[in-house]
Amino acid sequence: MPDMLVNLLKLPPLGPALEAASARGVEVRRAQPWEQGTVKLFIVENFEPGWADEISVGYANKPVSIYLAVRERRVVGFAAYECTRRAFFGPMGVTVNEREHGVGRALLVACMWGLREMGYVYGIVGGAGPTEFYERAVGAIAIPDSDPGIYEGSLVRASES
Repeated sequence: MPDMLVNLLKLPPLGPALEAASARGVEVRRAQPWEQGTVKLFIVENFEPGWADEISVGYANKPVSIYLAVRERRVVGFAAYECTRRAFFGPMGVTVNEREHGVGRALLVACMWGLREMGYVYGIVGGAGPTEFYERAVGAIAIPDSDPGIYEGSLVRASES
């Protein structure tokens, strides 16, 4: 999966994305430090254990650089930025039942605005997939020769080898 580049000066407004998620009963908001254990467990149970490690950096950032999608006080999605590397977006995950309803888009746009507020002009989506989602949502373009990028040589669990 290639890395993708996002022009942060041409982002869509955040308000409509948050309102669309809210209209479906999902609140998208910045994560709080005391939620770290709950969020990490959500990630391990639904996605990749390594992603839970990756977002640890986001909890150390001030402000926290992780957004959550919450329905009825339960996490249904998350996205992070400035965790993997500087100016990088990701990881992100949304439960299957909440996909195709604008939740991922709201998380992505919130994080991209977070990168812009940090002073970046461009953001990088690391190991992007599906690329079409990022193209539509924020105008991302694939970076040539960026696959496998920084994830090359990543460790695997003994059970995967």
